[in-house]
Amino acid sequence: MHIATYLVDIAALGCLMGLLYSDTALSTERRRPFLAAALLSVVAILSEAGTIFASPDQLNLRSWHTFFNAVGFAISPVIPLAITLIFSRGLFRTRKLLLVPTLLNLLTAALSPRFGLIFSVNAQNQYARGGFFFIFVTAYVTNLVLLILITLQVGKTSNYPMAGKLAALSVFTIAGTSIQLLYPTVYTTWHCVTLALLLYFLLLAEFDSSFDELTCLYNRAAFDQAVRQMGASEPFSLIMLDIDDFKAINDTYGHDCGDGVIKTIAAVIRASFGKGYTCYRVGGDEFSIIGGETEKAGLERQLEQFATNLAAARTPGQLLPTVSYGYSIFPGGSRLDFSQVRQEADDQMYRCKRTHKAEDAQSQAGK
Repeated sequence: MHIATYLVDIAALGCLMGLLYSDTALSTERRRPFLAAALLSVVAILSEAGTIFASPDQLNLRSWHTFFNAVGFAISPVIPLAITLIFSRGLFRTRKLLLVPTLLNLLTAALSPRFGLIFSVNAQNQYARGGFFFIFVTAYVTNLVLLILITLQVGKTSNYPMAGKLAALSVFTIAGTSIQLLYPTVYTTWHCVTLALLLYFLLLAEFDSSFDELTCLYNRAAFDQAVRQMGASEPFSLIMLDIDDFKAINDTYGHDCGDGVIKTIAAVIRASFGKGYTCYRVGGDEFSIIGGETEKAGLERQLEQFATNLAAARTPGQLLPTVSYGYSIFPGGSRLDFSQVRQEADDQMYRCKRTHKAEDAQSQAGK
């Protein structure tokens, strides 16, 4: 029975590794730590299977029983750390103290075959938890909590609604591993971890596929999803932005130059609209921003700040066109017609574009 379930877990992790190689939703930087976590999980599953086969009820191989326990206890807390590197690769360079529980667990696991710290296997090949078993539990729980906090922080920074999904996934993982901590002969941990890794992959794939590759802003699909999830009772503001004369830039200077312009303007948008605003690239040279600001004065201050930042980014000799924008405010409490809200923002944006064209024509005439 056990071998069948372990084989299913390993097969599932093999499928996950295949997805990691073939899927384009996750970036290369995210795939490597995820692949490491999957490989470590396979080793941990094989180690747990080894403890069963080397136990007195099976092959009764004390040395192997001890070895497999040591390997399993040593690497299990490393798996959440590997996944943490998906989001923060430099975290442990600046905060080395976070590694202390893991390193202490590695040391005690390595010494346990001789001193029985985390576990012991007696002369009759009987397994027992040691007096320092809490070190393993502390390291595993600490790293799991760290993973949860880092993921939530990334979601919060990006204004991405992953808190509910991650909370459910975390409860599932903690509950599954806790069962085996309380009842050592009930082997639930790696079944739960395997499923959690697959679900976490889906969560990250959804997260990564929501971004525009060129600008690192949210893409049109994410914008459409945000619109679908809007409730009529919630007030919001919509800002539409469009780069002026962008087609002429592409035609005259080429697409590489055009891409550079888009990246620079996207960076200014991201820097100008922080907490409370979610920024999207919804077309070639079009951007949208959904925010919680519903006061006209507050929105206009924010847009003035954007215009100031854009002017500051326009260095001598750099090709950086103006950007036209318009906004609309939905006060909430009534039936939401998003097309009407968007039309109002579009109309204002095109009035701004006509003003820019008139100013440009006047400037050219004065030369």
